Amino acid sequence: MLRFANYDIVFQEFPDEVTLAVNISGCPCHCPGCHSQYLWDDVGEELTIERLLQMADHYGVGITCVGLMGGDNDPAEVLRLLTALREARPQLRTGWYSGRQELPACFDQYPHPDYVKLGPWREALGPLSAATTNQRLYHYRDDGTAEDITSKMQQKGLKL
Repeated sequence: MLRFANYDIVFQEFPDEVTLAVNISGCPCHCPGCHSQYLWDDVGEELTIERLLQMADHYGVGITCVGLMGGDNDPAEVLRLLTALREARPQLRTGWYSGRQELPACFDQYPHPDYVKLGPWREALGPLSAATTNQRLYHYRDDGTAEDITSKMQQKGLKL
């Protein structure tokens, strides 16, 4: 089961998207220097597909994407929720921010989200907008191939 601590509308997490970003709690990564340590604890409301649809519907056409920020404690549930969201609201793109270095073994058992960010936070290397970052942002095409679009975040000079 996934829980979420909060959510917000964001403009910098995925290029050219207005994103409903849902912050998943219970993060097992515990990256040194993490700016969201409150997400380490398993707190908040259960994230069900009904609740996710309710949040998305509240913003309607004001959003173009739904991103789950975290969820490394249950990646299969993240992918299941994003798949169900896409089936129910095909006009919305989906994204996932993972603090892991690699995709989980279950990744190819589900339709891929449109965007996936991989990589733990390394303060000395900086965020996605830094040329030195260890994190990568991928865009998945309908045919299942992925393109590393990290450079788009750096070109915009975003301060993530």
